[in-house]
Amino acid sequence: MATPTLIDRFLLDQVIAAAVASPRRRRNHNFHSSDSDAAHRLLNAIEPGSYVPPHRHLDPAKDETMLLLRGRLGVVFFAEDGQVSAQALLEAGGECCGVNIPHGVFHSVLACTPGTVFFEAKAGPWAPLSEAERAPWAPGENDAGAVAYHASLSALFATR
Repeated sequence: MATPTLIDRFLLDQVIAAAVASPRRRRNHNFHSSDSDAAHRLLNAIEPGSYVPPHRHLDPAKDETMLLLRGRLGVVFFAEDGQVSAQALLEAGGECCGVNIPHGVFHSVLACTPGTVFFEAKAGPWAPLSEAERAPWAPGENDAGAVAYHASLSALFATR
């Protein structure tokens, strides 16, 4: 029989430390046992400077829910042409602490403070993003222009 996992300060500190040490400045802690599981539940620690390219999930079962546990997380939504259509600042314990993103909506997230961690849930199985799910108007994670593009997204939350 599996042992329960407490989502406590110690676990959050561990996943944050792993994100800080990661070249991508983010790290998952999965509660599901494999990428093929029907439900994916995970902690996602992300540090400022980590660029998550805008993307969408086209599978109708792949709505995703994020609940902020620590820090501040900027969430940006985009129209099909790449224009910012909405944005939200999630704060652990704040006025807005989570978001449900319907499938088909282009979005990106970025840490606004060090030590940002959110709980994420969506349907599995995991599969790499298809070309149709990648935002054609945004640079990829390691492309030229990614740092500048990420900075433009970060600026949306600079005065908040």
